[in-house]
Amino acid sequence: MTRRRGLLIVISGPSGVGKDTLIQQLLKRDGNLGKSVSFTTRPPRPGEVPDVDYVFTTRPEFELARREGKLLESAEYDGHLYATSAPMVEELRSAGRDTILKIDVQGAEQVRKLVRAALFIFIAPPSMDELGLRLRKRKTESDKDLAARREIAKTEMSYSPRYDYVVVNDDVDRAADEVLGIIREARERQT
Repeated sequence: MTRRRGLLIVISGPSGVGKDTLIQQLLKRDGNLGKSVSFTTRPPRPGEVPDVDYVFTTRPEFELARREGKLLESAEYDGHLYATSAPMVEELRSAGRDTILKIDVQGAEQVRKLVRAALFIFIAPPSMDELGLRLRKRKTESDKDLAARREIAKTEMSYSPRYDYVVVNDDVDRAADEVLGIIREARERQT
């Protein structure tokens, strides 16, 4: 029997919408899901674990990986570089693991051009006011950074119609159930 090649699942949404919490739930609930760990040039936030939350790297190391063709996608967000490791994604998918990429809308547009069969899921907040409250509760950004993130979020929300699915994260358990249902339907279509 031939091993099924894993799906590529792109999850995007504005900062503070709860993507990390949602993805943690998905990984707990479905053992065939894997997550690609993104590279970033930004410093770690309190509580983030290197090589688990992000691969924290320098700008020169990042640029070298880009020149060597090791990045599936890359984007600049709020002055920092982010990217997905092409070899990491290939390893997971070749092993039959359905692979989640948590990337911004810029990166999603790049993946859309390269992997036509990818599954694109946009995570939306219940409202922009709620998103603002969530960002303030994190206490990881200055007022200036919060204002910038709100403006970026407005732009990102305008991309949601380009995704296969939009899931409102009003309750993480309900949203995780909805996303898992979408993934299971995609698996069925693949076989």
